[in-house]
Amino acid sequence: MEWLNNLFFGTGIAHSLFVLAIVIACGVWLGKVKLAGVSLGITWVLFIGIAASHFGMRMDAGTLDFIKEFGLVLFVYSIGLQVGPSFFSAFKRGGLGMNALAIFAVFAGIATALAIHFFSGIPMPTMVGILSGAVTNTPGLGAAQQACSDISGNCPPSVALGYAVAYPLGVVGVIATMILVKFAYRISFSGELKAMENSEAFKKGAGRLTLVVSNPAISGRKIGDVVELSGRHFVISRICGSDGKIEIPQSDTKLHSGDKILVVAEFSDADFLSAFIGERIDMEWQKLDTELEARRIMITNPDVNGKTLGKLGLYGGFSFNITRVNRAGIDLVAHSHLRLQVGDRVTVVGTSTAIKNVEKQLGNSMMKLRQPNLVPIFLGIFLGVLAGSIPLAIPGIPQPVKLGLAGGPLVVSILLSRFGTKFKLVTYTTVSANLMVREIGIALFLACVGLSAGKDFVSTLIDGGAYVWIAYGALITFVPMILASIVGRSLMKLDYFTLIGVLAGASTNPPALSYANSLTTTDLPAVGYATVYPMSMFLRVISAQLLIIFFV
Repeated sequence: MEWLNNLFFGTGIAHSLFVLAIVIACGVWLGKVKLAGVSLGITWVLFIGIAASHFGMRMDAGTLDFIKEFGLVLFVYSIGLQVGPSFFSAFKRGGLGMNALAIFAVFAGIATALAIHFFSGIPMPTMVGILSGAVTNTPGLGAAQQACSDISGNCPPSVALGYAVAYPLGVVGVIATMILVKFAYRISFSGELKAMENSEAFKKGAGRLTLVVSNPAISGRKIGDVVELSGRHFVISRICGSDGKIEIPQSDTKLHSGDKILVVAEFSDADFLSAFIGERIDMEWQKLDTELEARRIMITNPDVNGKTLGKLGLYGGFSFNITRVNRAGIDLVAHSHLRLQVGDRVTVVGTSTAIKNVEKQLGNSMMKLRQPNLVPIFLGIFLGVLAGSIPLAIPGIPQPVKLGLAGGPLVVSILLSRFGTKFKLVTYTTVSANLMVREIGIALFLACVGLSAGKDFVSTLIDGGAYVWIAYGALITFVPMILASIVGRSLMKLDYFTLIGVLAGASTNPPALSYANSLTTTDLPAVGYATVYPMSMFLRVISAQLLIIFFV
């Protein structure tokens, strides 16, 4: 049975693979278990790793460090690809206020951690570990560990231990805050739903409305002139004239009083267009325009990537009209300057023959999207590691700052996913592919963190007094969340569902988002979470490194 003992407690490649596999498999399985509707999810991998290491299942230090850092890079890079397209647009309109609230929560957590550090004398590396666990931010833990290694050559195991003991209450604490806010403000879900119907969150994206042209100022004018005169982006998909004939309009088609038009526009522009063009009516276009059809086409042709609708000759066609472009689940109004990306879904209205011609130009081949596109992934990782290794000299800081293996790939992936089309770079990955890479990365990282920290976990927790860290972590979780709740509800007047989504996003807490989504059939919690998540993630990764650099 010597071979079995070597497999569990020996050395070598087979032992390392065996240990990683059993730690990750057990952790993922336990992550599916829920207590009171709450699960720690993938974080169970960390605890199983700690337990395995405690009982002697360990790996070579060099192998452990490599797998840990590689997993971290895969994780943060896939996150950047996911949030990149919405990162900059999140600061427009209502998103600016929500991001300001999230930034307030992030800095309130940092201030609480600093106060505890100076009060208790806990070393800053350990404090940053507790902070990362309290806000359930694994990339922040990785950034802190790498910053410690850059400064002192090694990272103390207390960083991972602090993260591990603070994490459970970090998950539960945000959900408890949501419940506390509901009772403190005596929130009625039915009342919130009525109030939300007029909120900006319900006016995002694009929709259809039918208008009767009655404004004499635009009667007889070309559609292109009317759009320019309005100062808004909208598309007239179909026109029903006085003779009852339905046609696909062009930019030089003239509008006449009494024309019924099907308009695709942003929800927030609906009232303006009704006042500018004419009365809004209900009309069943599907029963009238039997010769025309509407179809959604997926862009899979890489030659289209980054080009505008106007340059491709797809705007204002003779026998078809592109009315909407769905990107990352959000409908955008089509216009000549809108740049298309691989993975977009465009809504085309026209004759069957015309739509088939558009389909040939855009691709519409799911098989192409399912094929892995590895070049932008590894090119981005290369650029991310390069960017993360550049020392940045900042006045007043004794040591150059680096983005590191957590910050560098995150920043580069956000930039590539947002601006890659301008360089003809296809960064699109399917949701399932992105999720697979992300989950593999975080599983490898957490398993290695647990295996490296488990040896001294029990002794540090009991004999070293680390149980006090649980209380400190709870403070770092609750204080910022409660303050942000008061500011968001009392001062910013956010509806409850948007507020709890922002709280989950500011703490980068997926289990909290899952709980928030279970409270309503609307997507407001998810919208709030997605709006603030990119900036919150970025700030938590960077701040973890800066705390180490400034105070170590």
